[in-house]
Amino acid sequence: MEDIIARRQFDPLYIWLDIGFLLVLAGLLLWKKKYMTVLVGLFFGLVYFAVDYGLFHLVFHARTISEGYSLFWVLLWMSMSYGFTNFAWIWLWISKDKRLLEWSALILFWWLCAPMIAATFGSGEPIVIQRTTGSYHGYMAILLFAGYLGLIVWNLAHREKALRIDILWLLAIGILVQFGWEAGLLLGGIRSAGFENFSDKILTLVTNSLLETNLGMPYIYFIFLAWSSLFTEQLKRRRQKLPLLARLAENNAERVRGEGLSEYLGGPSAEHDRPAP
Repeated sequence: MEDIIARRQFDPLYIWLDIGFLLVLAGLLLWKKKYMTVLVGLFFGLVYFAVDYGLFHLVFHARTISEGYSLFWVLLWMSMSYGFTNFAWIWLWISKDKRLLEWSALILFWWLCAPMIAATFGSGEPIVIQRTTGSYHGYMAILLFAGYLGLIVWNLAHREKALRIDILWLLAIGILVQFGWEAGLLLGGIRSAGFENFSDKILTLVTNSLLETNLGMPYIYFIFLAWSSLFTEQLKRRRQKLPLLARLAENNAERVRGEGLSEYLGGPSAEHDRPAP
């Protein structure tokens, strides 16, 4: 497979604007008592950094940055930025938060508008950072296939619909979250800057959207089920501990804007304020 280059070019102002947005997003989540969502975002931001700097840079030597800028600090910001927003957003999706529309609009509008604001008002020397992907996409493909193979086998082994995992829902989350990020960068002139062929830009967008965030969805969904069967979004123990299968059935029955089972005390969102039956 032809090597795919993921490149970004942006004004340094973009970093400071984005740090401000992260503080606003975290503040809003804390205001709405989404404590576990904030912790998930922080944790996976650190995981992103360990992968991006530890593996992509130190092991695969796939990362480069323009002279005069620190690869360590730029990658730390990038990892915390997209690690936090991606996985906080994913957690809100899989918990079927009742304000998912508002959270989604906030993140997507920022991803679209931030590059344009930085390009208009910034005046520094642009930062150019890129990575090649040929050396590790095979490993990522193994994780993707293994995760979804496990989900498929699980569903084939369970006749009861309530105990099957909604694979299409997880695929939609994994693909659309990454696509929103990649599309915002592309439209804002950050992603694939300097590429002459439009096909090269689209290839990066499509490949990353299908592969990168999506590969982790089966694993993070299991983490979500295990956690939310024991604890609430506010980090308190549920009044009624659920077996993992019961939590799966409960999550399948929940709707983003519905009532009923999603209104129990001890569920994954702040609106859960009644005991489970």
